[in-house]
Amino acid sequence: MLTFLKKFRGDAIAPPPRPGVKQIAIAWLGGILAIASIASLGDMLSLTLLLGSFGASCVLVFGFPDVPFSQPRNILFGHLLSTLTGLAILHSLGPHWWAVALAVGTAIALMMATRTVHPPAGSNPVIVFLLQPGWDFVLYPTLTGALLLVAVALLFNNATRESRYPKYW
Repeated sequence: MLTFLKKFRGDAIAPPPRPGVKQIAIAWLGGILAIASIASLGDMLSLTLLLGSFGASCVLVFGFPDVPFSQPRNILFGHLLSTLTGLAILHSLGPHWWAVALAVGTAIALMMATRTVHPPAGSNPVIVFLLQPGWDFVLYPTLTGALLLVAVALLFNNATRESRYPKYW
């Protein structure tokens, strides 16, 4: 038991270095532009295009655009798989505490199996269970919002950085 508890101390390595002011400013502006684009288009079209998980997606896409979790296939398919999983389990098993747990675990497994892990999308089944929407939730806000986020990321990351985005499709 003591050996197990000692693991809680961690490896005692130093935290990662703080990003430079330019990198922080670029991530800040990217997050603003992405959410503003999605929210304003939603307002203009009188549609809900925002998901809470898109804010967390912005942290990855603009703060850490080179990691696998930030690539377009991960963003799109991670959000789609997780929302579909949440909807399928909600509509087949009902809004129970154990069903939402099953939905989150299943979404994680599906993202891992398809190599499309996007951690913010792991919250989509929870959002689905809280809102209890219909199947159109896959299209609005999930797919449309994720596509807009990727479009802004492609334009913004390639305009503000020397390296290419994405690393892969």
